Amino acid sequence: MRRMLALFFVLSTFSAAAQDATTPRLPSVSLPPSLERVLRDYEIAWRARDAAALADLFAEDGFVMGSGQPPVRGREAIREAYAESGGPLVLRALAYSTEGKVGYIIGAFGRDASTDIGKFVLALKKVRGRWLIAADMDNSSTSSRKPPTAATPP
Repeated sequence: MRRMLALFFVLSTFSAAAQDATTPRLPSVSLPPSLERVLRDYEIAWRARDAAALADLFAEDGFVMGSGQPPVRGREAIREAYAESGGPLVLRALAYSTEGKVGYIIGAFGRDASTDIGKFVLALKKVRGRWLIAADMDNSSTSSRKPPTAATPP
């Protein structure tokens, strides 16, 4: 019975990996410079492990809603949530829209430009002429039985 379970696990793992490898990536879209800045500043702060710079990209009452984590609200709480986070990160936009002082960016993220490991939605609001993140919602593109780590990137 154990061998059957082990074989099932191995086959299901290969099946999931094969499915991920054959699923085509959605194409990236170009963003207007003011929205592009949000993604590039996020990448720079995440790579630098700069929790203060990350928190400053959010509206004062912004949210982080990471996969498998409780919501975090407010810049100070976001700074604390991101205190131990960071590393390689590449963000790309799949879609976006703005209307007046609100907007969104739907995108994908990875550790490098060749592979997406997750996806995100950034809800945005314009404050004093600058786009800030009102909510950052993200999750992994692969299923896992392990609990997610704290504060995954967008």
